[in-house]
Amino acid sequence: MVKIGNIELPDFPLLLAPMEDVSDPPFRTLCKENGADVVFTEFISSEGLIRDAAKSTMKLDIYETERPVGIQIFGANLDSMLQSVEIVERTKPDMIDINFGCPVKKVVSKGAGAGILKDIDLMVSLTKAMVEHTDLPITVKTRLGWDDDSIKIMEVAERLQDVGIKALSIHGRTRAQMYKGNANWAPIAAVKNNPRIHIPIFGNGDVTTPELAMKMRDEYGLDGCMIGRASIGYPWFFREVKHYFEHGTHMVKPTMAERVEVARRHLQMAIDWKGETLGVFETRRHYTNYFKGIPNFKQYRMQMVTSDDSAGVFAAFDEVLQKFGDYSFA
Repeated sequence: MVKIGNIELPDFPLLLAPMEDVSDPPFRTLCKENGADVVFTEFISSEGLIRDAAKSTMKLDIYETERPVGIQIFGANLDSMLQSVEIVERTKPDMIDINFGCPVKKVVSKGAGAGILKDIDLMVSLTKAMVEHTDLPITVKTRLGWDDDSIKIMEVAERLQDVGIKALSIHGRTRAQMYKGNANWAPIAAVKNNPRIHIPIFGNGDVTTPELAMKMRDEYGLDGCMIGRASIGYPWFFREVKHYFEHGTHMVKPTMAERVEVARRHLQMAIDWKGETLGVFETRRHYTNYFKGIPNFKQYRMQMVTSDDSAGVFAAFDEVLQKFGDYSFA
């Protein structure tokens, strides 16, 4: 059993990574239904929260069916982060996650996200203050370091644990790498194997197959796996990993009928949550993976990603089911 504070999870839990414009309540719900053990919100700006910015406060919405769910926030100003903790507490999440890993320039340039990897003392003092400001478990997601010449993840892990975080998720790349090259899990395993470390250590980066998830578990000995891009447009990935763990074989891929049904539900939930315009726009990135591998599919995909209203997308789903209903996914 793995525990985050008093939250009990199964052995080697699978976590849905916080992804901007992806990890919203509709998608988190689908991932939860398909085996995700913990889900996290999109990352939320602390400055946006204290200004009551609509986009930031909307991201605080959680469904009861998602639990355990963590709300992830980012920032580099102590007062703003503490105020945001108070705002987040009202939503009653199961934990608060601090983003010290986002590599995007607009975040890093403010000293937040992965930008704080240049100032470990600030990272630690900010985290300590947040831990002391709430009874909710505080967890952290970060990267190996700023660049190859400043990988200090062992120091970061020890010091963050010492100030009271309850779990640490580590992406196996530096900020300089962004999302290029291969994730390096060896330094994450070194943190896990450090006898001083007693909190759960979760690995993140390049877990794109059930075999790689098993490798992270069995060869690297990590406590769990945080899954990001492999789940976009494919919430079934979580159940496929769990099936592989249990049986050592691959599940049968979801049928066309199942894919259309879930894509349809996804779109409808998105519309119900964020309205027609945003609901249609922000689900577009999922359709390539929902229907990946189908030959001669371009015209239907284009209809899905260019339709300005849901009627056009729903019509495309109907056409796809009619034309490709018998297609067998390898």
